[in-house]
Amino acid sequence: MSNRYDALIIGGGHNGLVCAFYLARAGMKVRVLERRDIVGGAAVTEEFHPGFRNSTASYTVSLLRPKVIADMKLHDHGYRVIERTISNFFPFPDTYLKLGGGPGRTETEFARFSTKDAEAYPRYDAALEKVANVLRDISLQTPPNVGGGIAALKSAAMQGWPIAKLDMATQRDLLDIFTKSARDFLDGWFEDDHVKSAFAFDAVVGNYAGVSTPGSAYVLLHHVFGEVNGKLGAWGHSVGGMGAITQAMAKACAEVGVEISLEAPVSKVLVSNGKAAGVKLEGGEELYAPIVAANVGPALLYRQLVDSSDLDEDFNRRIKGYKTGSGTFRMNVALSELPDFTVLPGKEQAEHHTAGIIIAPGMDYMDQAFIDAQQHGWSKKPIVEIKIPSTVDDSLAPPGQHVASLFCQQFDPNIDWDAHREEVADLIIDTVTEHAPNFKGAVIARQIHSPLDLERKFGLIGGDIFHGTMGLDQLWAARPVLGHGDYRSPIKGLYMCGSGTHPGGGVTGAPGHNAAHEIIRDRSVLWKLLHRS
Repeated sequence: MSNRYDALIIGGGHNGLVCAFYLARAGMKVRVLERRDIVGGAAVTEEFHPGFRNSTASYTVSLLRPKVIADMKLHDHGYRVIERTISNFFPFPDTYLKLGGGPGRTETEFARFSTKDAEAYPRYDAALEKVANVLRDISLQTPPNVGGGIAALKSAAMQGWPIAKLDMATQRDLLDIFTKSARDFLDGWFEDDHVKSAFAFDAVVGNYAGVSTPGSAYVLLHHVFGEVNGKLGAWGHSVGGMGAITQAMAKACAEVGVEISLEAPVSKVLVSNGKAAGVKLEGGEELYAPIVAANVGPALLYRQLVDSSDLDEDFNRRIKGYKTGSGTFRMNVALSELPDFTVLPGKEQAEHHTAGIIIAPGMDYMDQAFIDAQQHGWSKKPIVEIKIPSTVDDSLAPPGQHVASLFCQQFDPNIDWDAHREEVADLIIDTVTEHAPNFKGAVIARQIHSPLDLERKFGLIGGDIFHGTMGLDQLWAARPVLGHGDYRSPIKGLYMCGSGTHPGGGVTGAPGHNAAHEIIRDRSVLWKLLHRS
């Protein structure tokens, strides 16, 4: 391989692959540098016990933008998503609730708890969909660079105009979602705690906060702006696991000439005369390119890979204060049988086994989980989402057996996780077993990813699955820092293309798409200037 390229991409996660694809399709010579021995970043499928494979970190799909799927022709490379029969199953101490499953089913479920809430649901769903459309519309647009002159003002006006055209009720909902807690927002719509809990869970996924924390309503919205197979708001399973998505992306990249290097960890971004010049690998090799795009979080990029002397004092101070830590603990387990829930008995596969199974029985339960984590380091009764993909994809486990993803909140990212990871893993298994008594005995093997494990393995600082918290101060034009929300770093030629940029976390492909288009635009401008002279 050469040591000179038009562009180098740090990190072979999904956004890095998306960025590389668009750059190479535009005629650039591109090389992706991935530190692990497998491409895909946090969206990978790996065997964690003989015969048992699962999506190791990221575990379900909805947010991947249709334009990215179409442009990369992912369906031609094996991309296939199976929709959930029902979206979620919520076991409570003495009852249960199912969400989704077709027209009228959710209303019927809600009516068991509150006729008023059943009647309110279609209005709530329609209102949230209007607001979600705003996020869909701007997800593939570059935020205005505050302080960037006329061009920034034009960009802000273009992105703000659709919002200005919304009816007043939707503008009020938009304001509520960006400023209120999930509890306050949902209290304005529903009366029953079971019903409110079914929606509040989305507000704490990857969010080290309680449902009463101001701003948590936005995270709820972030998890509903996706779609599966054209169905808005739906979630599904990628056949072959999440790694099948990034493997399809890698094939698309290879078709347009991208070079992908595994076990090629970057130790430093090379800067010369205030401009990016390339990177240095941990092995000492130096690679050169006038464009470097970083698909790592801002905390990792600017605190570890870029010399602080190459950044001004104010930016260094701001990035030092950039908030990370999603409070997430992630496990994969091999199961001898399906969980048998006390409130909905049966080990034979049923629709609730194919859903997202949410252990979060009540708004107070979710708030207490966060309080416990703040006081003790982890929740005494954690929030757990269980996904059993082998119920719809038999390639992941031996016949008659299963794999399950356990996505868990709330856990302080700053404690000594080497000392406590096994203890907490036991607690999580016990928490599920309280609702499904056969669960603990069915566990054949487990793979543990504490917040520290997520940092070490995937480069997620503080174990943050979103590359940085998604509060109002770290969104849109202020993600990661106001003045650099347009994917350009303070160093000319160094760009950001990961989830630490707009529109944030999740397997969306949007940051990679948007950053690539800004790089291509800058390169076109430079080419014109050079040829004019």
